[in-house]
Amino acid sequence: MQFKGTGVALVTPFTTEGSVDEKALRKLVDFQIDNGTDFLVVQGTTGETATLTADEKDLVLEIIIDQNKGKLPIVLGMADNCTASLVEEFKNFDNEGVDGFLSASPHYNKPSQRGIIAHFEAIAAVTKKPIILYNVPGRTASNMTAETTLALAKVENIVGVKEASGNMDQVMQILKNAPEGFAVLSGEDALAMPITAMGGHGVISVVANALPKQFSTMINATFEGDLTTAKNEHFKVLDITDSFFAEGNPSGIKYCLELLDIGTEEVRLPLTTISKELKSKMKSQLALID
Repeated sequence: MQFKGTGVALVTPFTTEGSVDEKALRKLVDFQIDNGTDFLVVQGTTGETATLTADEKDLVLEIIIDQNKGKLPIVLGMADNCTASLVEEFKNFDNEGVDGFLSASPHYNKPSQRGIIAHFEAIAAVTKKPIILYNVPGRTASNMTAETTLALAKVENIVGVKEASGNMDQVMQILKNAPEGFAVLSGEDALAMPITAMGGHGVISVVANALPKQFSTMINATFEGDLTTAKNEHFKVLDITDSFFAEGNPSGIKYCLELLDIGTEEVRLPLTTISKELKSKMKSQLALID
């Protein structure tokens, strides 16, 4: 199981002029490598991928691969609500620095479960690299049911799911019935420890951009059955986790990274930087975390 433990959905740092901040991005990759992160996820929602040009996407991926130097597995986010376009994108992808893909269930179209299955089967048929499904109904406007996930788990190169439905019953049904070797990863930071404790395989985290050591300690302690340590780490970061998402993602996490001297708080419209009130609250919360 290549994608297990603490995965981090990396932000895309921007300069105050709005361009990709290469220096900050390299610093962020090093910060993850040095603090226990198990794999990197590039160009997901947290990376503001919807606002990047094609050239910027290529640049961001190139920088991360170069700075990582093969130390951690790299997962690339690739999704679209047009199956045919996405199939062509997968078919033509040839970057050997990428170890797998994260692909969200199609947004906006609100496909049936049968349509979701057919969509992912079409993608899987044109790539040999492993694919992690991404269920995030709060953004896609449709839920991928446990039954659908389990049907897709039978496809050879579909190796896991990032579950961000927030539906614990659904997650438990997947954990109960998934084939051996199929990774069930929390897509909700606040549920990472509980899902892992139930037999999940870790998290793809936003919060761990800024708190990789705390998240990796929490997940590893859960794997080892040290639930006292895991619970302590979980509650230590719980309040600031809520704050990170209070005014949009990645606006909150980028402010925290700025406090850590890893880039600026700059985001691209339609996102905006967080309010002064939330900044004050987060600064106090961060000071309480060792």
